[in-house]
Amino acid sequence: MEHFVEFRSISKSFPGVNALTDVGFRVNGGEVCAFLGENGAGKSTLLKILSGDLKPDKGQIVINGEVATFNSPNDALAASVSVIYQERQTIPTLSIMENIFVGDLPGGFGVVDYKKLRADTQDLLDKFSLPLKPGEIVGRLSVAYQQMVDIIKAYRRNSAIIAFDEPTSSLTDSEVSILFNLIRQLREEGKVIIYVSHRLAEVFQIADRLVVLKDGSLVEDSPIPPIGNDEDLAAARKRLITAMVGRDIGNTYENLKKNDNIGDIVLDVENMSTDYVHDISFTLRKGEIIGFAGLVGSGRTEVVRALFGADKIKRGKVRLEGREVNFKSPADAIEHGIALCPEDRKEQGLVLNSTIAKNVSIPVLRKISKCILVSRKREAALAGAAVDRYSISTPTIDKLVRELSGGNQQKVILGRWTSDQIETKILILDEPTKGIDVRSKAEIYQMMCDIARQGMSVIFISSELTEVLSISDRIIVMHNGHITKIVESGRDVTEEGILAFAMLD
Repeated sequence: MEHFVEFRSISKSFPGVNALTDVGFRVNGGEVCAFLGENGAGKSTLLKILSGDLKPDKGQIVINGEVATFNSPNDALAASVSVIYQERQTIPTLSIMENIFVGDLPGGFGVVDYKKLRADTQDLLDKFSLPLKPGEIVGRLSVAYQQMVDIIKAYRRNSAIIAFDEPTSSLTDSEVSILFNLIRQLREEGKVIIYVSHRLAEVFQIADRLVVLKDGSLVEDSPIPPIGNDEDLAAARKRLITAMVGRDIGNTYENLKKNDNIGDIVLDVENMSTDYVHDISFTLRKGEIIGFAGLVGSGRTEVVRALFGADKIKRGKVRLEGREVNFKSPADAIEHGIALCPEDRKEQGLVLNSTIAKNVSIPVLRKISKCILVSRKREAALAGAAVDRYSISTPTIDKLVRELSGGNQQKVILGRWTSDQIETKILILDEPTKGIDVRSKAEIYQMMCDIARQGMSVIFISSELTEVLSISDRIIVMHNGHITKIVESGRDVTEEGILAFAMLD
């Protein structure tokens, strides 16, 4: 039997927002269908309806010709639907085999047949050529392999429909290759594969069809065009971005207004070492953007954690505006004008169940309070200024941050550190465009350049080499906890050259 899922005139509204409007298309077994669109286009809402987390206001989901009604995620699982989200759904303290067979452990009368459990799990691991052992604890695995456990769990349930939500956001290139091989194997077995990603290069590499949503409406449903050379790829990418955004945004990087007036040294790091990085030396000038490049695990994040007072510096010196500093905590760094937008904005950068206003005002509560009472008027003024400055898409400053798109969440963090109530000298951005759509990326690139033009210095970490090359004034390349190269950004610097220094033996 050939599997398929069909969305028929799906509509869904939230207070003040039409998330989906009459969206309809079909995905067949044996193909990978990419869901594309800006943040807020409706992709996540559609996945949540498919997974049973939400119910549509109107329309139907049809699976293999029969209308499916999901009142919970368990109903979706029973209908052979699995959604693999960015956030892992594994239990970190249990083994691989216990995770894969959770809720359906072999045995009887309250006794688990561990011999069968181990053998059945090994068969699944062998099937997908994964170099793992059934008894390994999931929490000790890399993010990529934790994700593989999620996928095998879906396969073991015999899910005919498997959706992936931004599956490569935290993976290295080699890990992406493993994931793609696994997805291709699922496709060959006739599974219905839905793939959500903001990385267009990946989409052209793995997908067979494209479904593009804009403002909750379907704007394109078509097969992947033939890609014969780089010109074909560039043309397809440009057409796809236009469909997503609704207009041609031109060359994102060439249109940036960068800072031409870089000043004196603000930060001087000399032979800094921690438990994770060694002999780190570099300088940062006023109004300069320095990009950190390197593979995942190279030590980029660990460098900025040390500068932010989150990790202890064991040796070396850090000078801020000519004076030696030794931050004991992030609060100490903030007091001296250093701010961090962390890679994991949801876990480390935001209070998701709080409002935009409260998130923006976090570092200046003492300044806008009298005794223990926060001035709501001053808090509202701060938040309103951030919404206006960064064009945060929200009906009100009292909207919960968890209800915002990824791009707007990142703008809330930027608004926090650039308010007129805080004197930020150095802004550290760790993977600021992770999980963000094309237009929001372009907006954040220009915001970074605007911040630099205003005299603030920026340290920028990204796994996307094109970003680092195009936005940075200088590039620091890291490998295995060491700086391997510092280069001036320019025409002679290539991705291949940067990657060579990032992969030194």
